[in-house]
Amino acid sequence: MNRTALMVLVWLWVAVPFAYGVYELIQNVKKMFTG
Repeated sequence: MNRTALMVLVWLWVAVPFAYGVYELIQNVKKMFTG
């Protein structure tokens, strides 16, 4: 595996859970304001 592929893998490993956490947070905030 070359360096670029490794970097992409690491970025995905970090970005996917982070993006999911942000998405969940937005859903909760929407519930607070609408519910």
